[in-house]
Amino acid sequence: MLRPRWLAMLALCLVVAGVFAWLGQWQLGRAVAVNPVPPGATEEVRPLADVVSPGAYLNGPLVGQRVTTAGAWVPGDFVVVSSRFNDGVQGYWVTGQLRVSGTTTPTSIAVAAGWAPTLDEARAAAAVLDGTATGETVQVTGRLISDEGPATPKQGADPMSMTRMSPAALLSRWHDVAGLDVYRPYLAAESAPAPLADISSRAPSDGSSVNWLNIFYAVEWAVFAGFAFYLWYRLARDAWEREVEEIEDAAQEASESPSAV
Repeated sequence: MLRPRWLAMLALCLVVAGVFAWLGQWQLGRAVAVNPVPPGATEEVRPLADVVSPGAYLNGPLVGQRVTTAGAWVPGDFVVVSSRFNDGVQGYWVTGQLRVSGTTTPTSIAVAAGWAPTLDEARAAAAVLDGTATGETVQVTGRLISDEGPATPKQGADPMSMTRMSPAALLSRWHDVAGLDVYRPYLAAESAPAPLADISSRAPSDGSSVNWLNIFYAVEWAVFAGFAFYLWYRLARDAWEREVEEIEDAAQEASESPSAV
């Protein structure tokens, strides 16, 4: 172990273990929320621009935050999303593009405007909303929810159908999107325009200020750091055992050779 080769490998293991230790410390730093959201904070209605910026991801503690914003519905962009449950009843959401007011560049947010129990009713409501979208400014209040991610329709289904509430997917269906800034999360409106029903959206449960998954990752990095030293010890010991075996084999061969008699 004191040979230059193994001392150099020990130095390499120290560097690797140091990196693992730093990663473990970083995970521990993320495991505990320094400024956790106080209980009930998501129920305070805040301006949309104060909670998240266009194109930015929504921080976990802010998922379900009640926000308000003003804007105008873009005609022709009311899209039906299926597999939406309202108080345990499966139905459909009618979603729209709300062009946010008071921004320096064109900015939109996807809004789940309301719920319908059947596909025909949802499509009829979308047609009504398309026809009444005159560019008038409206105030929308609701919960801010993270993008569910796009999903491909099932085999045999309408290729234009949507089962996930994804602003990224809706963007491909919207009009007048050149140079448009878009919010990554979407807004589930509290009050639905007629003839839709209000979306049932309960307050998120108060989470713990400790992220146990990050603590588990920190323990993993500590184990990896210890394994780096164990690997160095095991390789050095294996090399030493091979040399001992070679010496013993050489001694045995020398004792059994005719010249040794």
